[in-house]
Amino acid sequence: MRYTGRMANSDTCRLLSADEPGPFKVLNSLSKSPILLVCDHASCRFPKSLGNMGLDPFTRRCHLAVDIGAGALTENLARSLGVTAVLARYSRLVIDCNRALLDPGAFLEFGDGVIVSGNRNLQPADKERRAAALYWPYHDAVDEQIKRLQAAGTAPAFIAVHSFTPVLNGEARPWQMGLLWDKDRRLRDIFIEDFAAAGYVVGDNEPYSGKAPQDFTVDFHAEKIDLPHIGIEIRQDLIDDDAGVAEIARVMHKIIASIPERIAAAGQEAYGAVSEK
Repeated sequence: MRYTGRMANSDTCRLLSADEPGPFKVLNSLSKSPILLVCDHASCRFPKSLGNMGLDPFTRRCHLAVDIGAGALTENLARSLGVTAVLARYSRLVIDCNRALLDPGAFLEFGDGVIVSGNRNLQPADKERRAAALYWPYHDAVDEQIKRLQAAGTAPAFIAVHSFTPVLNGEARPWQMGLLWDKDRRLRDIFIEDFAAAGYVVGDNEPYSGKAPQDFTVDFHAEKIDLPHIGIEIRQDLIDDDAGVAEIARVMHKIIASIPERIAAAGQEAYGAVSEK
């Protein structure tokens, strides 16, 4: 069965109570800066209606549930740069906003030795309910901000912020920053140059790949309309406290602030090269 998750007004699809936060948060919703930050895995919050999904308190706050530090970093950057950011407000264990709905990982049942009992034997109606309440409102909010910035005369650079564990399945990961990209190298080239110059060990499509069908949010919103885009993964031990977030934000602030001018300059160079032929 193919489910779309767009039955948001149906009583049978209500997941959140009136006293719970909405599915997403938008920062600087009136900014006209040509940058859009998104954070799919910003929160470890579970809806009250789902209880603890069979998980202990540690698991509900570990890397399976949230990209540690990514939400705080995104908010820090949005404030310091004055740019728009959209953040998901519920755990990816409820529904992963960076997966296609038919991807088994959208409703993770097992990961890193942990069984997510609250996701086992989900019926299509259960998935519809979560998608209607959390997934589509978040993605619709991202689309709304893209369209608003386009209407203001800017094609925003689209930056998805994530974090990754220093060790996975017993193997240490040497990268400090990971750049996820597929066909568009514009932001990849900027970040790989500047992160390396700042002294970081940079993974080029490591520790994950941005090649399709990975990195759903970037593909779904940015790649299809040719926005400059990148998925950035920061190793979690670099941003697992306030001091770490502040330091990485300082480095990324400088890079992101330079993007509009560098993208424009690259476009002019490309135009000049074509004109000379």
